[in-house]
Amino acid sequence: MKLGIVGLPNVGKSTLFNAITKAGAEAANYPFCTIEPNIGIVTVPDERVANLHKIYNSKKTTYATIEFCDIAGLVKGASKGEGLGNKFLGHIREVEAIVHVVRCFEDQNIVHVAGKVDPASDIDTIDTELILSDIEILERRIEKTKNSMKGGNNKNLSQELELMEQIHTVLCDGKNARTMQFSEEDADIVNSFGLLSYKPVIYVANVSEDEVAAPDNEYVQAVRKIADANGAQTVKICAKIEAEIAELEDEEKKMFLEELGIPESGLDQLIKASYRLLNLISFLTAGEDECRAWTIKNGTKAPQAAGKIHTDFEKGFIRAETIAYDKFIEVGASIPAAREKGVLRSEGKDYVMKDGDIVNFLFNN
Repeated sequence: MKLGIVGLPNVGKSTLFNAITKAGAEAANYPFCTIEPNIGIVTVPDERVANLHKIYNSKKTTYATIEFCDIAGLVKGASKGEGLGNKFLGHIREVEAIVHVVRCFEDQNIVHVAGKVDPASDIDTIDTELILSDIEILERRIEKTKNSMKGGNNKNLSQELELMEQIHTVLCDGKNARTMQFSEEDADIVNSFGLLSYKPVIYVANVSEDEVAAPDNEYVQAVRKIADANGAQTVKICAKIEAEIAELEDEEKKMFLEELGIPESGLDQLIKASYRLLNLISFLTAGEDECRAWTIKNGTKAPQAAGKIHTDFEKGFIRAETIAYDKFIEVGASIPAAREKGVLRSEGKDYVMKDGDIVNFLFNN
């Protein structure tokens, strides 16, 4: 999973990136501090994997990961090349989803490129640039497709052209492509267009330290209103606090969050929101050699999940021995006990994997 962190300059993108990845990306108080995107790999916290490691005393423990890409601040006119905009927009095309950081705090010491804090205007600036870039891409592609169709009728090209023209109309109305609904077949085609405004988005409302545990201020409320209207999610974070949390051990972090009155870190909230956004779940494998979490799309069937581990597992799939993590703990964290009590299931090719399934795949070599 690769997420791109975007927003206007000086909204806290790089500070947040540094905090959640500990990668040390430069975070300075001037626009375009970041030119090439910084990349950071984040481990997805999963208590189930940690517990399985203790149970099996495994030699190796592997958690799921998320790749965060810190993309430089976009400005008005980016789609026309302002502020190295074309380059930055190109970086966004490479990610699966967008984490849009919006400044929701006042601070006279930190410059705002527009001169004042206005989340609705900031979001509109970024959205407009993504939409304008998409319009330009579609217009070129529509023209190319029409030229290709001159030689005769092509059903696939006709379908593509119809979809492109539908999306183009919506974009010209100032709306994001992600606001449109498509069938599964059409969605696959639309994904191939590489549209920026079609990528799913999470809004991160970056607040000050004294507001992270307080009721939402007017700026956060404005972000939530826009997110709700677009079917998107909002996570309220204080990037400065996340930077402090990143330096703490687990027990210290827990105490620090309790003192602040925050149930979980912004990173944990962001990871959960990312999984929901991209419709992802994790299944687990466990043993003395390794305990591991594997990330798959919700709705994946057992053979395809097996293929995530190794292509041979999918090709030679026989069946999956599986048990829900909670049920495994309930029967004493023992596979033989689970088998004896009849709660270890044997599932075939049509079984749809569930989040937290502990599974052993049986296959032919």
